[in-house]
Amino acid sequence: MITGEQPIETPCSFVIFGATGNLATIKLYPSLYSLEEAGKLPEGLHFVAFARREWDDTAWRNYLRESLESKLKDRFDEQLFEQFAARFSYFRGELHDLASYAGLKEELATPRMGNCTNVVFYFAIKPSEFATVVKNLDESGLNKPRGLHRIVVEKPFGHDIESATMLNELMHKHFDEEQIYRIDHYLGKETVQNLLVFRFANTLIEPLWNRNFIDHVQITVAEDIGIGSRADYYDKAGALRDMLQNHLMQLLTLVAMEPPPALEADALRDEKVKVLRSIRPIPRRSVHAHAFRAQYAAGAIHGNQVPGYQDEPGVERHSITETYVAAKFYIDNWRWRGVPFYLRTGKRLAVANSMIAIRFRHPPQQLFRETPLESIDPNWVVLSLQPTESMHMEIHVKQPGLGMDTRVIQLNASYRKMHETPLDAYATLILDVLEGDRTLFIRFDEVEWSWRVVDPILKYWEQERDFIHTYPAGSWGLHESSRLFDSEDQEWRNEL
Repeated sequence: MITGEQPIETPCSFVIFGATGNLATIKLYPSLYSLEEAGKLPEGLHFVAFARREWDDTAWRNYLRESLESKLKDRFDEQLFEQFAARFSYFRGELHDLASYAGLKEELATPRMGNCTNVVFYFAIKPSEFATVVKNLDESGLNKPRGLHRIVVEKPFGHDIESATMLNELMHKHFDEEQIYRIDHYLGKETVQNLLVFRFANTLIEPLWNRNFIDHVQITVAEDIGIGSRADYYDKAGALRDMLQNHLMQLLTLVAMEPPPALEADALRDEKVKVLRSIRPIPRRSVHAHAFRAQYAAGAIHGNQVPGYQDEPGVERHSITETYVAAKFYIDNWRWRGVPFYLRTGKRLAVANSMIAIRFRHPPQQLFRETPLESIDPNWVVLSLQPTESMHMEIHVKQPGLGMDTRVIQLNASYRKMHETPLDAYATLILDVLEGDRTLFIRFDEVEWSWRVVDPILKYWEQERDFIHTYPAGSWGLHESSRLFDSEDQEWRNEL
C-alpha cells in the first residue's frame, strides 16, 4: 500500500450488494478469505450479504463454503472458514425495493453489528443498477451522516462519457468524492505498483524512459475464457468498454506518467490525468487506422472445443459486439511525442496472459555490417502481470566461440523472495478501502478523460453495424490487427 490520505475511522460493517453474483463469488470472497488468512481483517468487522434469494444464514453459509472450496481447493481450511463465515449474515432484499433498504438499515443497527456507524457499501452489481442503489441509499438514510460511509464501485463507470458524467453527478449529489472508491483491480497487482518503484527509484531506468530510446510500448490483456454467464452485460458493453477504457488505460498512464511530487493519492492521480489529456484525439476519418475489432468464432482452447460468441447463451443472434480490440494511441508531450502505444485485449485467445512490453530503439550505428551478424534484435523490458508477476530485461551478449554471434539473455528482476506469498490484487484494494487509502483508486477526471480518448472509436463503431471480423477461439486474433503498426519490424509480442 502506498501512503496516501489520512485514514478515518475503520468501518465495522461491509455490505455486499449482489452477494450471489459472479463478481462477488469469483473475486471478492476469495480475496476476503485471504485477508482473514493473513490476519488483516479488523476485529469486529461484519459482512452483510445482500441478495434476492430466499435464503437464511445457513443456506448462505453453505453457498459460501461451496464457492470457496471450488475456488481455493487445497488452500481451503475448515477451521479458518468457520472463523471467516462467522463474520457474515445474509439479508434478503431487492435492489429496486426501497423497503429492503429500510430493513437493511435496521439490520445494521442490531447489537451483533456492534452499534456500527461506519459502513462500506460494495457494488458487486451490474453498472446499470448503480444509480438505483445510490438513490435508495439516500432515500433510506443509509448515506447519513454524509462524509462517513464509503461506497465501492466496480468498472465500467458509465457506458460513454455522457452516462459517466450523469452517474458522477448523481453520486456526488448523495456522497462526497472522498467516500467514493472506483475500483480497478489491475492497480492492486504487485507488478503494477512495482512499476512505479522500477521507474522512479532507479537512475539506471528513468533516463531511458522516453521517445529518444523507446521505439514503442505494447500493453496486452489476453484471456482464454469466454463470457461465461455475463452475456446480459457483455453483449451491451464489448471489449472496448469492459477492458480497454479502464484496465488498459490505467496501465498506459502508469507507464507514461511523470514522477509525482509525492506518493500521495491526488499527486499520483494528477500525473495520470496529465497523460490522458495529452493523448492525441482520433479523428473520425482515422479510426480505421487506429483501432481494430473482432469477435471469437468456434475453436479449441487447450484442446477443448468451445462455441463461438454468437452461440453463447444469452447473446443476441448476429450480434456484432467485439470480444477483441486493438488500438494505437500517441501521447503528445515532451517525453512521448511520436512513440506509439499499442493496446489490445480479447477473450478466447491462445493463453491467459497480461503484460507490458517496452521495445527500445535499434542502436544508432550498425557495427556488425562486416560480420555474419548483420542485424540484431532490439532490447525489451517486459513486465508480466499474470499469470505470473515478474519483470525482466532482454539484452545481447556474444556467444562463446570464435564467431561474432550473439544471443539474447534475460536479466530477471525477481522482487519476491521464496517464502513471500503474493496478496491478491482485490485483497490489496479492499484493505485500502478499510484503511481509507484512495491512492490506488480512480478519480472521476481519470474516468472522464479515458472516455474522451475512446469515444471517437465507440461513436464510429456504432455506425458500422453490418459486419465484424471473426477469429478462431484459441488463436491470437487476426493478423489484420497488425495494420496498426507504424513500421514493418513491429509485431505483437505474445509470449514473455
